[in-house]
Amino acid sequence: MTEKIKALLENLKSREYRKQRITGKTINRENYHALENQAKLLRELADIEKPILFDNDSFGFNRYTDIMVPGRSGNVTMNYEKVLTFGFDKLISDIELSIQKTSDAEKKQYGKTMLDLLYICLEIAEKYKAHAKEKGNTRLYNALLKIPHKGAESFYEALVFMKLCVYVLRLYGVAHLTLGRFDQYIYPFYSKDKETGISDEEIFETLEEFFISLNYDTDLYRGVQQGDNGQSMVLGGFDKNGVSMYNELSQMCMKASFELSVIDPKINLRVGKNTPDEIYEYATLLTKQGLGFPQYCNDDVVIPGLVKLGYDLDDALNYTVAACWEYIIPSCGADIPNIDTMDFPRVVNEIIVSKLSCCADFDALMTCVSQAIAAECDRMIENKKTDVFPQMPLLSVFMDGCIESLTDMWEGGTKYLNFGCHGAGIANAADALAAVKKNIYDEKTIEKQELLDALAADFEGYSEIRNLLKSSPKMGNNDDYVDNIAAAIMTAFSVNMNNRDNGHGGIWRAGTGSAMEYLRKGEKCPATADGRRSGESYSSSFSPSLDVKTTGLLSVIYSFTKYDMTDIINGGPLTIEIHDTVLRNDIGLKKTAMLVKSFIMLGGHQLQLNSINRERLLDAQMHPEKYPNLITRVWGWSGYFNELDVKYQNHIIRRCEYIL
Repeated sequence: MTEKIKALLENLKSREYRKQRITGKTINRENYHALENQAKLLRELADIEKPILFDNDSFGFNRYTDIMVPGRSGNVTMNYEKVLTFGFDKLISDIELSIQKTSDAEKKQYGKTMLDLLYICLEIAEKYKAHAKEKGNTRLYNALLKIPHKGAESFYEALVFMKLCVYVLRLYGVAHLTLGRFDQYIYPFYSKDKETGISDEEIFETLEEFFISLNYDTDLYRGVQQGDNGQSMVLGGFDKNGVSMYNELSQMCMKASFELSVIDPKINLRVGKNTPDEIYEYATLLTKQGLGFPQYCNDDVVIPGLVKLGYDLDDALNYTVAACWEYIIPSCGADIPNIDTMDFPRVVNEIIVSKLSCCADFDALMTCVSQAIAAECDRMIENKKTDVFPQMPLLSVFMDGCIESLTDMWEGGTKYLNFGCHGAGIANAADALAAVKKNIYDEKTIEKQELLDALAADFEGYSEIRNLLKSSPKMGNNDDYVDNIAAAIMTAFSVNMNNRDNGHGGIWRAGTGSAMEYLRKGEKCPATADGRRSGESYSSSFSPSLDVKTTGLLSVIYSFTKYDMTDIINGGPLTIEIHDTVLRNDIGLKKTAMLVKSFIMLGGHQLQLNSINRERLLDAQMHPEKYPNLITRVWGWSGYFNELDVKYQNHIIRRCEYIL
C-alpha cells in the first residue's frame, strides 16, 4: 500500500470528509417519477451540487449535499463496456438516429428525455473538469478533456468514467447500482496500459484509489440500512469451454479488497469444480479480514439453472449478481429479482393451525402445505401482473435495446424482464413440519389440540411442549428426516413459480434468499411449531434456524446441498458464521478453503462466510467508539456494525459461530 493510498484510506475511515457536505438543501420532489419532470429534477440537483476534490483525490464526483432522491429501482448491471469504449457522444447520436426513424410521438418524447438527461450529465462532467483545472489536478483534468464525450483509452480514464456514471445515476435516484463483471470489461484497458509500459504497481494504486472512492458516499446511498447500496462486483467465472476467466485483474481486485478492508465493492467470486485451490485459499484471506465476502457463486449450478429458466446460454454464461445475490444478466436484463417473498413459516403455520386437526397422517398435512404454497404463488403472480414501474430513461440509456426501440427498460426495452421471488425461512418451515411429524404422527408425544393451544398461547405455560418441539430434528444436521421435508417445500415452490408468465413479457424465478424479510416477516409471524416464539426472527436466507445446535459445518453443508439447486436459482446463499479463531493460522485457512470447495463440489449454488466473534460484537454494542470500522455481513451485503439498527446487530450476534 503506497503512502498516497494510506492517506486516502485514513481520510475515508475518519469520516472527516463528510463535514464538507452542505446540509439543509431541498428539492421539489412532487411527481418526480413523471417522465416530463425527470430532466428538471436532475437539473435542479446538478445546479445545487458543486464539485468536491479531496486531498490527493484523482477521481472526484463526490457528493456536495446530503440530498437523497427517493430510490428508483436498480439491481441491474448497465453495459459498462459499451459506454466506456464509445462515450456519451455515441449514445447521443444513436438516440438522435432512433428519434429520426420513428413517427411515434411518445417514443420521440422519450428519446428527447434521454438526450436531456445525458446533456445534464455532460454538464456535470464539465463542472468537474473546470474545478480540476482550478485546483491543479492535471490527472483528472486531462482525463475529462476526453471522457465522457469520447471513450476511455486507459485504465485510469475507464475508472474515472465509471465513477462519473455511478455519481450521476445515484444522483438521479438509482437505489442499487451494481458493478457487474468488472474484471472482464475493464481488462482491455488494463492490457492497454501494460502495453504502453505502465507498471502493475501504478495500475494497482489506481485500482485501490478507485475502490476507496466508491466508499465516500455510502451513508447517502443505502437501501434498508447503510451499506446496502448494491455496489457488488463479480470476478472470475468460466466460458462455454470450461476455461477460467479469472485473470490478473481479478487477482488485483482481490488483493485491493484484502488490503483496504472497506465495505465496497462487495466481491462475488464465480467458481466451479475446476477452480484451483489457491484461489479458494486467497479468497479465505478476505473472509479472515471480517469483510463477509467474497460470496461464492457456483457456475456449474447457476448456468444450467438459468438456462432452465429460458435464458440463452451465452447470456447465462455472462451472469452477474444484483445488489445482494440474485443472478442477473448484464446489459440486456432488466429483471426485478426481488419483487416479492414467499413467507414459508407463515404459510406452513397457517396450514398447521387450520388443517392439523383434520389430517389423519403427515402425508395429508404435506399435501395441504403444497397446495397452500401453490395458492400463495398464484396470489403473488396475479398481484404483480398489474404493477406499473416508474420509467427510468437515464438508466435505460445504458441498457441494450432501449435506445434502438426508444422503450424504457421496465416496459420491454431490454431482452429480459423477469421477476424473482425470495423464499424466506425455509429452515424454520421445515423444522416446524419435522416437529409435527415426529411429535404428533410418529411418536405421538403431543396431542394435536395441545400443540394448537401452545401455539395460540405463544408457549406461555407450555414449556414442556416447546422443549419437545425444539429438540426435534432440525435442518443443518444432515438428517433426511427434516431435509427431505425442506426439499418437498422447495419443490412445491419452484414447480409453482418457475417459468410462470409475469404479465410483463417475462417469467418468474424461485429463490432461497430472504433479504431483510428474515426480520420483517418474522416480526409479524405468530409462534411456530419449531418452537419459535411469536415475532422472533427467521434464519437469514438459506441457513439453519437461529439457535439450532448442529453437529458441525460439514453437516450444515450436506443438509443444504441435497436439493437440486438448478431448480431454485433466483439466488439466496447458505450463510455460515465462523468463529474468527478458526482463521488465525494457515491450517484454519486451508481447512476453510477446502470447506468452500466441498460446498461447490457437492452442488451448492451460493455461499457466504462471515468471520465473527460474539464477544467483540457485544463489546461493540456497549462501546461503539472502540470499533468505528468493524465490518460484518448483514444479509447479501456487508456494512459497518455500528451503523446498523440494533435489531440487525442482535440477529448477527445470535447466529451460530462454527469452528472446524
